[in-house]
Amino acid sequence: MNIILFGPPGAGKGTQAKYLVKKINGFQISTGDMLRNEINKNSEIGKKITDHMRDGKFVSDEIVNKLIKNVISDFKNIKNLIFDGYPRSLSQAKNLDLLLENLNLKIDYIFFLNVSKDTIIKRIEKRKIIEKRSDDNLNTILKRYDTYMETTKPVLDFYSKNPHFHEIDGSLEIDQITNKIDAFLEV
Repeated sequence: MNIILFGPPGAGKGTQAKYLVKKINGFQISTGDMLRNEINKNSEIGKKITDHMRDGKFVSDEIVNKLIKNVISDFKNIKNLIFDGYPRSLSQAKNLDLLLENLNLKIDYIFFLNVSKDTIIKRIEKRKIIEKRSDDNLNTILKRYDTYMETTKPVLDFYSKNPHFHEIDGSLEIDQITNKIDAFLEV
């Protein structure tokens, strides 16, 4: 079972992905974690990522697609993938379809966690205190939210036609979102 979780920064994708990893014995592919890992390694890619994130921009599709391809290619026992925060653009969605098709895989469920800007601001402020993430700067988050809503509209249109697409109110409590996801899963 392969699942996509997408929604704006702070929507709760990571929280739900961690739950799903345990529930279906899955493997979480978190673009946020991959990007932070490159930054921590201070790699050339990490430096480019830092520049993008500092300006509140999303990292280029080229970089993200390359990182995703590397992870999927390295993953020996490909099953139960949970894509957390990927794809974010139409180019990334089409790239993912091609990568999975080449491996004779498909996406079984697509969950869009729809959350308002006000809810995101409250969550990010809380997460900033708890997790101390360097990318949780309010101005940066507001830019990322606006950019997300602009660039993800085509992805939403692309996936909303899929019979396995489900929009969930991401402003609900964590356990309520989890229960809604569980209701869709055939596990």
